[in-house]
Amino acid sequence: MANSWNIPSWLEDEIRARDKVCVYCGVEFTSAKVSKKTCASWEHIINDASIINKDNIALCCCGCNSSKGQKKLSDWLQTKYCVTKPITPQTVAPIIKQAIQNGQ
Repeated sequence: MANSWNIPSWLEDEIRARDKVCVYCGVEFTSAKVSKKTCASWEHIINDASIINKDNIALCCCGCNSSKGQKKLSDWLQTKYCVTKPITPQTVAPIIKQAIQNGQ
């Protein structure tokens, strides 16, 4: 069975176990009732919803997901949002560092 993003339940469980905080800014996730910006959101690191694997799916906060939108990861990391946070290639989670090394 898959969720509404077609992520199989076994993969969703694996990602939830791996990503306990936002893979970009490191904020602890809250419920949407507490703050919509800090609740967990599914992220396609490469902006292609058909790539559903543990190297392309991550959990980030809604604030980072909204800011990144359809931008390429390397472009987004140079935006004012990331500079202000500060979110850099050195501060992101290992799964994001791996994507950067792979040219994203």
